[in-house]
Order: sequence, then C-alpha cells, then structure tokens
Amino acid sequence: MSQVGSDPDSSLVAAARAGDRDAFAALLERHYDRIHGLAWHLTGSRSDADDIAQDVCCALVEKIGSFRGEAKFSTWLCGITFNACRDVRRKKRSVWAFSERFAEFVGLSASSEDGRDLYDAIWLKSAIARLKPALRDTAALVAGQQLNHAEAAAILGVAEATIAWRMHEVRRLLSAEGTD
Repeated sequence: MSQVGSDPDSSLVAAARAGDRDAFAALLERHYDRIHGLAWHLTGSRSDADDIAQDVCCALVEKIGSFRGEAKFSTWLCGITFNACRDVRRKKRSVWAFSERFAEFVGLSASSEDGRDLYDAIWLKSAIARLKPALRDTAALVAGQQLNHAEAAAILGVAEATIAWRMHEVRRLLSAEGTD
C-alpha cells in the first residue's frame, strides 16, 4: 500500500523524480539536518557525519528514481543514511583489523614490557590508515591475509607485477614515515 498520499514530501518527490532541480534542492534543504544529525548520532564523529551527509546527498540524485513510496520519503532517506553509516563503520573496522594483523605480521605486539611495541603498533595502524586505498587493499591481501602476489592480483584484477610494485610502495612509504 502506498504511503505517498500521507507523505508531506510527496509533491516534491514526484517533481524531483521528474527532473525538477528546484524540487530536488528543496528536498535536500528540508532533510539535510536530519541526514547529518543521524549520521553524527550513528558515527559519533562530526567529520564522518559531514562526509556521509555529502555522500548521501550526492547518491540521492541517482537513488531518488528508485523511491517507490512504500514508506514516507523521510523514512526511506533515513534508511539510506543508516546504510551509509554502516558502510563507513565497516570500512573503518576493516582498516583497523588489518592494521592490527599487519602489526602482528611485522612482529609488533601490544604486550611488550617497555611499551615500545605498543607505540610502534599504534604508529603503524595510523600510517596504514593513511595509505591510498589501492595500496592498503594490496597490503591487506598480501600481508594481512598472507596471499601470494598471483592470488592478490586475481582478486584485485591487476597484473602480478602491479602487486609487487604496490607492496614495494607500501614498504617504502612506511619506511619513509618511520624516519620523519
């Protein structure tokens, strides 16, 4: 059963779906604070909320055509925002977990007596998080998952030589950061 008739946004949504830019802008203006607020609440980070709100607004251009009116527009939009937040949290967990495995792989532990390994492990996690995604993904497969270069190349859809170069870059960048 369609909820569109009871939705205060129904006329704006219909116009926006038909390509009316002013209607689309009005929807964004009406709901931006809700998108941002929900993202901030779910992530606990203003900067993440800023990024997520921007991403949701950009994605809405493509997604508004798939709105079927089975729920209020605001409810549907909250679902999109929730999913975007979940994706960000999942990505951050993945980077953090990889960083921990990579630290173990290079022989750092959080339980050293002098605390030096813990400091180095934290530094390494931070450095890995700053790598470009292609380098981080490659290192996650090769060092984190202990795949060989051919296996990583097949997963990433690149040449084996590209994997070798990326791992060289990871080592070079991490070494360079460690000497600053």
